[in-house]
Amino acid sequence: MADQMQRNAQAHVELDPDHEDLIVRSCNRLIRHAVRVMSLFMVVVIGFAVIDAGYSFYIKLVSPPVLILDVSDLLEVFAAALVVLIAIEIYTNVTLYLTADIIHVKLVVATALMAVARKVITLDTTDLEPLYFVGYSGLGLAFGVTYWLLWRGK
Repeated sequence: MADQMQRNAQAHVELDPDHEDLIVRSCNRLIRHAVRVMSLFMVVVIGFAVIDAGYSFYIKLVSPPVLILDVSDLLEVFAAALVVLIAIEIYTNVTLYLTADIIHVKLVVATALMAVARKVITLDTTDLEPLYFVGYSGLGLAFGVTYWLLWRGK
């Protein structure tokens, strides 16, 4: 009974590997191992994304006219670099499931905001209807306000 009271006094732990119920404990441990595998997977994805970003930049530099990048070339290189940054943010989200007692909503919202920003930065506006701009504006505003509220409420 004293052990149970001490457990209740501790902070809530997501995916508690020492949960009192055998089935929940087993499932939590299995999920924690799956998260470890996902973190390794994300490291591989980040590695390939870095290689791809470097290769994209190299190809753009050596394509005629050599060492000159136009706006579309820059947007492709930026898109590749931003994909790397988003992948790193996702990796951070995945590892937080193992290392923190709570899910960091602020980091998840920041990742979503970065993904929307990446899409807006690299958006090809030639064939889009106005509602797309309204939609992306709404997403950016919603995530931005949410992030600001979370930052303000720390």
